[in-house]
Amino acid sequence: MTARVLVVDDIPANVRLLEARLSAEYFDVVTASNGAEALAICERAECDIVLLDVMMPDMDGFEVCRRIKADRNTHHIPVVMVTALDHPSDRIRGLDAGADDFLTKPISDVALIARVRSLSRLKMMTDELRMRALTSREIGIVDPDNQTLTDDGGAGRILVVDDRISSSDRLVAALSATHGVDVEASADEALFRAVEGQYDLLIVSLALESCDALRLCSQIRSLERTRNVPILALYENDDHARMIRGLEIGVNDYLMRPIDKNELHARVRTQIRKKRYADRLRDNVQQSIEMAITDALTGLFNRRYMESHLGALVEQASARGKPLTALMLDIDYFKSVNDTYGHDAGDDVLREFATRIRKSIRGIDLACRLGGEEFVIIMPETDVAVAATVAERLRRRIASEPFVIAAGAAKLEITISIGVATRDVSDDNAAAILKRADQALYRAKRDGRNRVVAEAA
Repeated sequence: MTARVLVVDDIPANVRLLEARLSAEYFDVVTASNGAEALAICERAECDIVLLDVMMPDMDGFEVCRRIKADRNTHHIPVVMVTALDHPSDRIRGLDAGADDFLTKPISDVALIARVRSLSRLKMMTDELRMRALTSREIGIVDPDNQTLTDDGGAGRILVVDDRISSSDRLVAALSATHGVDVEASADEALFRAVEGQYDLLIVSLALESCDALRLCSQIRSLERTRNVPILALYENDDHARMIRGLEIGVNDYLMRPIDKNELHARVRTQIRKKRYADRLRDNVQQSIEMAITDALTGLFNRRYMESHLGALVEQASARGKPLTALMLDIDYFKSVNDTYGHDAGDDVLREFATRIRKSIRGIDLACRLGGEEFVIIMPETDVAVAATVAERLRRRIASEPFVIAAGAAKLEITISIGVATRDVSDDNAAAILKRADQALYRAKRDGRNRVVAEAA
């Protein structure tokens, strides 16, 4: 893994030292000597992580960090403050400005590289999500960047994994005023609760007596349902090597005992904000996928999805020697509903019709809105006789239950016509099956509507 690191410091010797350390680990390094230059580089998206000195003329590191984190185009870039300031209040001030970490000089090379690698890895994952979510903005989905800028990281759900009661009690006392906090002493139970609990953050003590805490962190990272939950590790002053190992296996942040309450709050807020931002990006990607393959009015799959997916289903049925049947459905006299009651009433009918379709088919069946009042149901591993039975049951259900429109102002008697066609020969293709189903539907409408007609080719 390589990443581009921006080193910001007004002292050339410091820049050269950090540049040499990072280049030796094959990072690409760019440099800036003041805050304005650093902000311009970030704005041009020319770095993956920022190593930022605090004491600079004109604009100090705290202000640079605040500006990076307040800009919707740069807030996702990790910032590590590297400074000689070692007072707890300085560290908290940096974290409150939005810094992802605050390293005090002299810095261990191993610790520095481990932190840069950890944050760069997370940045690249975020970049992938941001790239996929770009289309979401273009189709009108809420921009997650705007929400993130106003998120204070409060009201999170936190699981504390610590088998020392005195320690966990202090954590609960410190955090419970602004977050929901659960405690678990058993590593096995902690893993189960992490999977089921939908937590925003896991705080894990590396000094667990009952198990290897790093193994627990590794297990959390290996499971799909907990892979993206941030981990804040607590470590003792003499356990630096295990803390660095934790960063290598996926721990997001760390805090040394004795714990400063204000620093704890700052690091917790930062991790919860980042988790929520990543969740919003994933939700946007999922929404854009759903919008691309579903019909907005009915929630059924759209024609594009059906045409791409049906070919695969036909090939699968042919390879396995299994039947596959298509139902073509049309709402009878639907135009008169729109003409008499208006298009809003027509939409009510289409939505309710889609609901009844979903209740009448299996999970493996594919229901799509072809367009207008025409629908298609694809039934894998189903022969024409069984499909015709299902179609008849659906036809009766539609005809026997009036459709409520205009918020209960009227009830309409609706009927449907259905054509049924099955895969006939091994080289039958999707277009041929749909064409025969459409021909069967035409016969159903020609013969009086409100009926099912099956045609096997």
